Amino acid sequence: MPVSSLMLPVFVQVALTFAVLLWAARLRLRALRSGAVKPSDVALRQPNWPPHVLQVANSYQNELELPMLFYAVVAFILITSTNSIVFVVLAWVFVISRLVRAFIHTGSNVVRLRGAAFGIGVITLAAMWLILAVRILATGA
Repeated sequence: MPVSSLMLPVFVQVALTFAVLLWAARLRLRALRSGAVKPSDVALRQPNWPPHVLQVANSYQNELELPMLFYAVVAFILITSTNSIVFVVLAWVFVISRLVRAFIHTGSNVVRLRGAAFGIGVITLAAMWLILAVRILATGA
């Protein structure tokens, strides 16, 4: 299985993170320039941004949390040369769940739906870690 097959979902996840970061930055800058928020109101990370700005910024923050375990498992898969179609499919399921979660979080923000997308990603990521652990421990590598 070529490295690129597993790296493509990683690149998509990274692109999602940067896209939401840039969106949040644009919204924050707009709120500051319009006077809706004063720098002193948010200088110490107080949550005084308008709701939609907080919504997008929180979505960005979420892209720095669980995906770290995704990046780590992909790195270990590549380092240990255990890549397979199973990992590629699971990586895509994880990234698609993150895209759906980010779309919901920055849009309708229906917590039940957002939670379902998050749960799918967690289960998928846990499966990736479990399969990797079994493969490594079974071979004694």
